[in-house]
Amino acid sequence: MKLFISKMVFALALLSFGQAGFTQAAYPSKPITMVVPFAPGGTADNIGRLLANHMSQVLGQTVAVENRGGAGGNIGSAYVAKAALPDGYTILLATNSLATNVSLMKMSFDPRRDLAAVAGIAGLPNVMIVSKDSPFKSLADIVAAGKANSQSLSYGSSGPGSGSHLASELFRAASGTPMLHVPYKGSTAVYPDLLSGRISFLFDVFGSAAPMIEGGSVRALAISSRQRLPSFPNIPTVQESGYPGFVVLNWIGFFAPAHTPAPVIAKIQSAVERALLQSDVKTALSKIGAESVPVNSAEFGVYFNADVDRWAGLVRSGRVKPNE
Repeated sequence: MKLFISKMVFALALLSFGQAGFTQAAYPSKPITMVVPFAPGGTADNIGRLLANHMSQVLGQTVAVENRGGAGGNIGSAYVAKAALPDGYTILLATNSLATNVSLMKMSFDPRRDLAAVAGIAGLPNVMIVSKDSPFKSLADIVAAGKANSQSLSYGSSGPGSGSHLASELFRAASGTPMLHVPYKGSTAVYPDLLSGRISFLFDVFGSAAPMIEGGSVRALAISSRQRLPSFPNIPTVQESGYPGFVVLNWIGFFAPAHTPAPVIAKIQSAVERALLQSDVKTALSKIGAESVPVNSAEFGVYFNADVDRWAGLVRSGRVKPNE
């Protein structure tokens, strides 16, 4: 009897192992939801949708984009971290706000504990823009106006903790210029007030601002990349405009709920790698001044944690203040 029971236990263990292996090997067997924690129409959303098309072809299942914007990306990110199953069928398209919010905001989750890095996509610069009718022609003009009248400057952002907010706050700290923060729900919501002159400037992700710059409705004063962009050589960098070392890049990458099986993460990473090799993706990223970040899940995880530490250090130093 003992021998019979032992054989049954062993057989059940083999069956269980086989079913688990089959489940992972069969992934994905249904559509995948890509949660974008921002409003539709922004750079992250556009990149996510472009990648989703190619990833769907690689994985053999539809990758559907679902926008869950609000709270600087925290609403959508919290949904993936706390409510989604760790089975690979819900993934998060995150930006650097996921790293900065750890120190800047009260969060209902800890991305270092509740999420797993899957793959990096790109790092994108910000560009400071003003209305075409604005009197400001350079960063020097902005600084001079703010120091002459501490109540004269205001800037819009995509929300607290967003790249546009942090780039502006870093510039405020670097230049010592007083300015008022006016948060919005996504960068597209800022433009009506920017164009009408109700706010002074916007430090937007370059990809979102580029069409407006090309169309002439806004004027670009400086870009936060390491070097001038070949596609827009007339836009000076913030560094060369008097602020050496001022480089701010907004990374974009994929995360999954913690405890998502490693083979599933590997399949998603592979799909991202193949998508990034497609000519239309390369062209799209080049047009928005994208710089490379680690794609490999383990390396991207290290990159993410280093960014968390970087912003935590800036908060401790007083250069960036937490949101109240």
